[in-house]
Amino acid sequence: MSTPPDQTQTPYASAVAGYADQDWLRLDVPGHQAWSGRVSLLTTYFGRRLLELDLPPLVDGIDYGDRPTPLGQSARLAASAWGARKTYFLTNGGSKGNLVSCIALRSIGEQVLVQRSVHSSVIDGIALAGLDASFVIPVVDSELGIAHGVSADRLRNALRANPGVAAVYIVTPSYFGAVADVRALAEIAHDAGAALVVDEAWGAHFGFHPDLPSRALHLGADIVVSSTHKMAGSLTQSAMLHLGESPLADRLEPLLDRAFRAMQSTSASALLMASLDIARQQLVTGGSKAISESLSAAAHLRSGVTTGGRFRDASARLSASEGVIALDPLRIVIDTRPGGLSGHEARARLFKDHRVHLEMSTASVVVAVIGAGAVPDVERFLDALRALPDVGHRESGPVTLPSPGPRAMSIREAFFSSTEVVSARNAIGRISADTLCAYPPGIPNLMAGEVVTTEAIEFLQETVRAPFGHVRGGVSHDVSHIRVTI
Repeated sequence: MSTPPDQTQTPYASAVAGYADQDWLRLDVPGHQAWSGRVSLLTTYFGRRLLELDLPPLVDGIDYGDRPTPLGQSARLAASAWGARKTYFLTNGGSKGNLVSCIALRSIGEQVLVQRSVHSSVIDGIALAGLDASFVIPVVDSELGIAHGVSADRLRNALRANPGVAAVYIVTPSYFGAVADVRALAEIAHDAGAALVVDEAWGAHFGFHPDLPSRALHLGADIVVSSTHKMAGSLTQSAMLHLGESPLADRLEPLLDRAFRAMQSTSASALLMASLDIARQQLVTGGSKAISESLSAAAHLRSGVTTGGRFRDASARLSASEGVIALDPLRIVIDTRPGGLSGHEARARLFKDHRVHLEMSTASVVVAVIGAGAVPDVERFLDALRALPDVGHRESGPVTLPSPGPRAMSIREAFFSSTEVVSARNAIGRISADTLCAYPPGIPNLMAGEVVTTEAIEFLQETVRAPFGHVRGGVSHDVSHIRVTI
C-alpha cells in the first residue's frame, strides 16, 4: 500500500511565495512587474504582496522544470483529497470545467442526455463541441420556484427514449442544496453505456465532514466539475475538474488533457491556483473541525428562523421532493411569505437596509449560504430578518417555469446561424440564436435552437423586473429584443 500524500503541504503556493520573497529584477510579464519598488495605484489598493505573488507562467521551480513541478504536486494532492484519478486546476470557474468536459465528450460520441436545468456554460459547451443534446426534465417545485435534480426514474425513462447516448450530464446539488441520488444515476447511466458527468459546482466541500453528503466521485461519477471557490474557500473564479476512477478513465483522460489545454489560459493566474492549493490544505487538515463550527452556525440560523415563528425553514419541503436524498446543511432556504414579504423583496430590504447580502431569492424564498469553515454573525442576520416589515405579501401562486419551446435546430446550428435582432414580441414563433438564463442560478429558460414562446418571454421579462433580477445571454438587458435566426 502506498504512503498517503502529505496533505499539510502546499507545494505550489509555497513555491510562489518563495519566489516572491526573493529580490528579483522582474523584466517579464505581468507588466506591473511588482512595480519595482515604486508605489502605484495597484499597490495602494491591493498591497505590494499581492503583486509580488502575481507571477507569470513557466517559471522554473514552480510550474516548469523537473517533474513533478510544484504545480503538478499540488494537483496530485487535490486529486488525492477529492478521490480523483486526476485533477485539473481551473482559473475561469466551474464554467471552464463544463466547457472542457463538453469538448472531451465529443470524442466519445455526439449524442448526450442533459438535465434541462444545467448551467448555461454547459449549453455553450454543447454549441462549441457540436454535441447533439436531448434533455431530461428535473423535478420542479413550482410553488417555491425551485428546480431540483433528476430522479432515477426520470433518467431511466429518458435513456430508454434516447438510446445510444455517449454521456449523461446532471447537476447536483441544486442551487438550493438538494442532493440527487448520484449512485443510482451512475448505475443507470453506466448500464446504458454512457459516462456520467456531474456538475457539482455547489458541492466542493462534500465528503470533508461526516455530516455533509458524499461527493459524486465516491458514488460513481466519471467526470466532476467543482467550483471550489463557491463553498470550499478558494478565491473567486478558481475551480477544479476531476476525473473519476472508473472503467472509462483510460479513455477519458487523454481527451480531458487535450480539451483542458485548448480551453485553459496560457497565462493562468498564480493567485487563483495558489488559492486552490491552500483551500485544499485547509479542508483536509483542519476542515472537519472548522466545518463543524459552520454547521453549528447553520443550525443556529435555522433554529432562530423556526423559533421566531414568522418565517419558515423550507428544509422539510425540499427533503420530501422526488429524487432528493439529502440536503446540504450549509445552504439555508427560508420561505418569507408567512412573514408578509416575497423572497425578492426580503432580499432587497436586507441588502439595502441592513447590509446583509444573501445568495439569491425567488418569489417565495431567500437563500443564505455559509461557506465550509466560515462562521458568520448569525444573530445579526436574525435581528435583521425580524426587523423586516410585514407588507402583507403572504400569497404567491405557483411559479410556472417556462416549458421548453419546440426545438427547430441544434444548439450549434442556431449559435452559428445568420441572425437578426427583433423586438421580443416579433421574436415569438422565431428560432432563438441565443441561450437566455434567469441569473442566478444561470439555468437556461430559452435555449438556442428553440422556438421563442410567449411564456418564455414573459418569464424572462418578469425576472428582469424583480429586485436583483438579471438575465444572462440576451442581446438586451431588459429582454426587450431577442436575437433570432434568419
